[in-house]
Amino acid sequence: MRIYPEVSALRTRAVIADLLLLALLVVFAWLGMKVNNTVDDIASLGRGVQDAGNSVRDGFTQAGATLGKVPLVGGDLSGALRDAGQATGGNAVEAGRQGELAIEAMAQLLGWLTFLIPSTLLLIAALPRRIRKIRQLNVAAQVLNAQNEEQRRLLAMRAAFSLPFGTLLGYTRDPFGDLQRGHYEALLRAVYEDCGLRAPSGNLMAGAGFEPA
Repeated sequence: MRIYPEVSALRTRAVIADLLLLALLVVFAWLGMKVNNTVDDIASLGRGVQDAGNSVRDGFTQAGATLGKVPLVGGDLSGALRDAGQATGGNAVEAGRQGELAIEAMAQLLGWLTFLIPSTLLLIAALPRRIRKIRQLNVAAQVLNAQNEEQRRLLAMRAAFSLPFGTLLGYTRDPFGDLQRGHYEALLRAVYEDCGLRAPSGNLMAGAGFEPA
């Protein structure tokens, strides 16, 4: 199975196009990671709220531990302060944690969307065309198989009657004269290379004694 044309100029263009496609996918992946990291930095606000909540809760807990040593009412005061610390600092810690998780989830979502949306659009635009060219190249390799003189003549006619005249002049100065005289080598090379294939060695222009204009 042929992936790239055998003609060097066409092969170079195809390779460059594939490398450009891969480069764009890498750029989109980098942008997705950049968006993820940038949005994820906002999660530091949630971590700050958690730290503040922990400080408040620890302060009430320490105060309760100190007042717990007071005779008679120490136990009640200690429990009240612990409850107050949990009601204020504990709630702040939970809110900060939930906020941090929500921001991290949004960061991941935005990062994936930044990568997937342009990448999907790019692949939808590029892959069908690339696959179609690969199929055409392989079908042409099966069809362009001139094994006898009649098949060579038919392929030469295809070149003379189908290819642009400007293209034919790159192979022969007189394409119709070559067809009439049975000099098919230049025309066969033209039709093979138009399909991205290298003409078999027996069909090279050198065999006709022709030098391109």
